[in-house]
Amino acid sequence: MDAAMNRALRARRFHNWAGTVSTRPTCVHYPATIAEVSRIVRELPAGSSIRPVGAGHSFTPVAAGSQAMMSLDKLTGIVAVDRERKRARFLAGTRLVDASRLLAPFGLALANLGDINVQSLAGAISTSTHGTGIGFTGLAGTVTGLTLIDADGASRDYSSDDDPAALQLVAVSLGALGIIVEVEVRCVDAFDLIAQEGAESLDAVLSDWEECSRAADHFEAFWFPHTDRAMVKRNTRLAPGAPAPEGDPQERGWLRRTVEQEIIGNAAFAGSLALTRAVPALIPQINALSAGAMGAAPYRGASHEVFSAPRRVKFFEMEYSLPLEAGPSAVRELRAEMDRRGWRIPFPLELRSTAADDVALSTSTGRESMYIAVHLPTSMDPEEYFPRCEEILRAAGGRPHWGKMHTLGREDLSSLYPRFDEFCALREALDPHRRFGSEHLQRLFG
Repeated sequence: MDAAMNRALRARRFHNWAGTVSTRPTCVHYPATIAEVSRIVRELPAGSSIRPVGAGHSFTPVAAGSQAMMSLDKLTGIVAVDRERKRARFLAGTRLVDASRLLAPFGLALANLGDINVQSLAGAISTSTHGTGIGFTGLAGTVTGLTLIDADGASRDYSSDDDPAALQLVAVSLGALGIIVEVEVRCVDAFDLIAQEGAESLDAVLSDWEECSRAADHFEAFWFPHTDRAMVKRNTRLAPGAPAPEGDPQERGWLRRTVEQEIIGNAAFAGSLALTRAVPALIPQINALSAGAMGAAPYRGASHEVFSAPRRVKFFEMEYSLPLEAGPSAVRELRAEMDRRGWRIPFPLELRSTAADDVALSTSTGRESMYIAVHLPTSMDPEEYFPRCEEILRAAGGRPHWGKMHTLGREDLSSLYPRFDEFCALREALDPHRRFGSEHLQRLFG
């Protein structure tokens, strides 16, 4: 028996990043080649299942399996780059942070990123992960091709050149159709970002949300509950080396990044959460201090260095995608509900916007969207807060992020996605025996 098989047969407990999901699979496979992936799927015992996992950064059990699991951690790297068409093909386990590094020598970059970049490329695409910017889709909207291993262990290729409708159907799949082994994405020329951050009136931000979203390349806001202020971030895209219209800000050196990201963004924030856990009555005052202290001088850097930052403080998260025009009213309703119930929330809500896309199960399919993310520290019980937040977000036409906490099932979801039943029919055709099934997927898709 080879070393890879020995590793696979050692049972282990799987935990996701946030600690919201834990399971003990019968075995975990670590293939390093596509051929290994095919062999493992072909040799699965009849009636058994296997679930693929990338970085395990989803808050839901989307990657968890009670039987076999397959880590994509060794299936990483760049496969091919078409510089002329600005397309790059990666092995599916490649982390987003590494994809940015691998593209740099070709003068290319991912068009957009979220504020966390440790996810695997396949995992981020499969759960409709996104950043912010009304002119930019989520990652799934940039997919131009992918390869997956189906329930028979056979390789299936999808391409926007050959059959765009089929690719749109499989790009966001939650691992329910097979194991994605390669992903091709549309890239852009490498670019810098000038970041401008500061505190503004929450009422003004919400009143002008669409205008602000369209006026900046990338616009987002963090509202600290129990305050009337929001920390606003505007990022402007420039070619590397191009002068800034209003004078070039300094690049953020190692020391400044360390102070802002590690000391303030993580260590100080963790300290404030510990204090508010001991004395909850301090939450409004500390939130007010946080909102006022987060303004900073503008800075410039390579796109992937500005988009993303380390997140070391664990939390629970629920995020919904709402029609762009409905988002601000929903935030106001959440604010009113917090006041009515006397809640004390020490974590900011994150507000972002994205372009519409045509990916079947993308949370922005067919509409420009405002994303509203509600966070709680792990010391608080989400069951006391998230159900009511979810009611408000659903009533506004929201779709839950596939990788974040929600309670929706197939009946709810089928009314939110025009091609939902078509996706379920494809799943029935490709995996009738649920080789890639799980209890979580059963709730979502039947």
